[in-house]
Amino acid sequence: MANRQREVQLKFRVTPEERELIERKMALLGTSNMAAYLRKMAIDGYAVNLELPELGEMVSLLRRSSNNLNQLTRRVHETGRFYDADLEDLRRDYDGLWEAAQKILSSLAKL
Repeated sequence: MANRQREVQLKFRVTPEERELIERKMALLGTSNMAAYLRKMAIDGYAVNLELPELGEMVSLLRRSSNNLNQLTRRVHETGRFYDADLEDLRRDYDGLWEAAQKILSSLAKL
């Protein structure tokens, strides 16, 4: 790549905060050549989209599990009793949480 003529110029604008962030990232890499850094990032860098629908599902499952556990705890404190069906509901909720976590981990592993 040495002695390569770069004839095409690309221009873009950033905010002062974005420039500061770019400069901090450059410093972490120990480079001061912004053109080389930006060129390398544009060619070899990548952006990650972390919009995972599985996260919404997992949050919903966490809320439901938390509510069920709180209700069961309250009932045990009030009556001193719990039922096998209650424990089965909790087990099912936690199985769902593990499945959602596995989906999320699989999605992240593909990045």
